[in-house]
Amino acid sequence: MKKLIFIFLTFIIALLSSGIRAQEYYATNLNPESERPVSTIYLMPNVYPAVILEGDTVACMWLKDFIKYSPLTFRSTKDQVAYTKLVRDVKKTLPYAKEIAAIILETYEYMETLPSDKERQKHLNRMEKYLMDQYSPKMKKLTRSQGQLLMKLVDRETNSSSYHIIDAFMGSFKAWTYNLFANMFGNSLKVRYNPYNEDRVTERVCVLVEQGAV
Repeated sequence: MKKLIFIFLTFIIALLSSGIRAQEYYATNLNPESERPVSTIYLMPNVYPAVILEGDTVACMWLKDFIKYSPLTFRSTKDQVAYTKLVRDVKKTLPYAKEIAAIILETYEYMETLPSDKERQKHLNRMEKYLMDQYSPKMKKLTRSQGQLLMKLVDRETNSSSYHIIDAFMGSFKAWTYNLFANMFGNSLKVRYNPYNEDRVTERVCVLVEQGAV
């Protein structure tokens, strides 16, 4: 089963083209009092845009929402160990899921620039070999449970199941075929991420990891 999960994950990644969208920064270039342009500088070593306002350097940055959870109470040592393992697995797989989501976005945009289905297929074939070489060593290091978690986190980041991703890039027949093999081992590529029900603890851990709290 671990080998099958590896094949599915590698296949999904191999469908995607490389390239990660650069992080965007924001800084106003207007003085809020006079609406006149002001100078923009960058603070080092952290690169933040900044403006000079009345002789003072003011850094400009986006502040993300912060979610505060109440402390967990574990009913048993077994539950505590399971939670600790979940934190470890999320830390390992969530970066992959975010990377895949960024690649999917770039892929859709790039494929729109190609003139024909033939050119699009050639591009996918080239990227398949390249990404198999890049990601195969990483995917082999994942356990079975981490592979299953990664498929759910891909859904979290893209709002698309593994089945829908394969369907979009390779067609319905291949998506159906891969899902049929998954069903033989008690799994499904159509499984969805549900942060309000069975995946609520996973969502908690994901948010805490994103905030740097764990």
